[in-house]
Amino acid sequence: MVDNVRKILIVGGGTAGWLTAGYLARRLAADLPGGVEIRLVESRDIGILGVGEGTFPTIRRTLATIGIDEAEMVRRCGATFKQGAKFVDWVRPPGTSNPDHYFHAFQVAESPGGLELLPYWLLGAAGDRAWDEVSSPQKAAADANRAPKLPTHPNFVGPLNYAFHFDAITLAELLRDQAIANGVDHLVDTVTEVLLAADGAIAAVRTQDHGVLEADLYIDCTGFRAELIGKALGVPYRTCRKELFCDRAVAIQVPYSHAKDPIASYTISTAQEAGWTWDIGLDGRRGTGHVYSSDHTDDDRAEVVLRSYLGPAADRLEARRLRFDPGYREVNWQKNCVAIGLSSGFFEPLEATGIVFSELAAGLVANLFPWGGDFETSARQFNAIMRQRYERTLDFIKLHYCLTQRRDTAFWRDNAEASSVPNSLLERLDRWRFRPPSELDIDPVLDIFTEPSWQYVLYGMEWKTDLSAKAGIYRYHDDARAAFAEVQRQARYAFANLPTNRQLVEYARTRDFGTPGSAAA
Repeated sequence: MVDNVRKILIVGGGTAGWLTAGYLARRLAADLPGGVEIRLVESRDIGILGVGEGTFPTIRRTLATIGIDEAEMVRRCGATFKQGAKFVDWVRPPGTSNPDHYFHAFQVAESPGGLELLPYWLLGAAGDRAWDEVSSPQKAAADANRAPKLPTHPNFVGPLNYAFHFDAITLAELLRDQAIANGVDHLVDTVTEVLLAADGAIAAVRTQDHGVLEADLYIDCTGFRAELIGKALGVPYRTCRKELFCDRAVAIQVPYSHAKDPIASYTISTAQEAGWTWDIGLDGRRGTGHVYSSDHTDDDRAEVVLRSYLGPAADRLEARRLRFDPGYREVNWQKNCVAIGLSSGFFEPLEATGIVFSELAAGLVANLFPWGGDFETSARQFNAIMRQRYERTLDFIKLHYCLTQRRDTAFWRDNAEASSVPNSLLERLDRWRFRPPSELDIDPVLDIFTEPSWQYVLYGMEWKTDLSAKAGIYRYHDDARAAFAEVQRQARYAFANLPTNRQLVEYARTRDFGTPGSAAA
């Protein structure tokens, strides 16, 4: 046991490394005499993965804690505003008679008086309109490329819940600059060896230029290489290929046809023959890619599918190919080493869980930091929480796949097989045959996605919850219909008063949020 733990060494930069550094510097007072000394070492020879360009609404609080200014992030990182994800062709193959798309909104469904609207929707009080349309004004706002806030709203505040799309490389640079301002010591060097102590903990790391670096706690942000937690400490990685088939991606950055083209206010995820494509609108370009299963297609065919999706806009543009193994480590804090980011785990870009796991892990380290040297107690709680977060998130990601009605390719047929669905998800679905997802199913400490998220995806995938046996207990149908009408009124108001995504971005180029001035609606 080490007394008076005070020194953290983060190995690896990128989004995970610099987000962790800047956040811990604020939470653990790296700028004060009694705080923690934080040093980050990153190699100039190892680039940033730089593909994941979407986030979850938790990022707003994280960035505010670090000290990032929202408008500056928009200016420096090509950032735009994300209000959720639109899923196209996930239920049925393209070309069927019924339009096939649904929206996973970030906004929580609310009604005056606190009436729970979902049972009344299930009983037909909203007619034949989809749940994502009647539960919140956010779908209408996002469909119209509206932003979630006005320029006069302060940093990270708006009437509609939101996250961001951004350029991953420039975000890492912004986080780096702020982390250094927060008191983090930055070393550009390459770690050549991890030195172990007699008890199996990390004693130090050897670097190419700065020699041996010692710390009390080491944080592994070396990405898929997992130099500390995997290679040095030998902590195993649990693959989830049995449940999640996608293990490769091809990405293309596509410029807009015109500088004033609309910027989508959501991630567009379109199902393909052996995976799905992402389409993300940034300030100056679209970030696009195709995530696919190497067991169901090959690399060349996957690139053809992506270029076919993009059309002439992709002509002569370079494609970048990536490989990953969907899964996670069941132990992420071993001895005096913590894995954060891709070294900890990664499923796939669907629902933008990559960065949120880094946020959550950094928050846990801040709360469980072993000031008195009791690493094992902190590690047990950290590992239990992170393992269950991964398990529950795996269920949520698989939900998008397993309820498909598609049988047009082997990829979708295999995803619908019960043998590929975790037992924990099968248990959830069994509960929801006769009641909708509720707070009974959610643990706020362990679940990244709360019951509204489960509801949006579950009913977007056309799951049937049968309330007929207890329909007689619902006595407020008139109130529910009035609440559904109020949502539509709010949607019209949002359309009329909120600026477009591009207008709000253009505003931020010259002014900070919360200052006088407005963007035209």
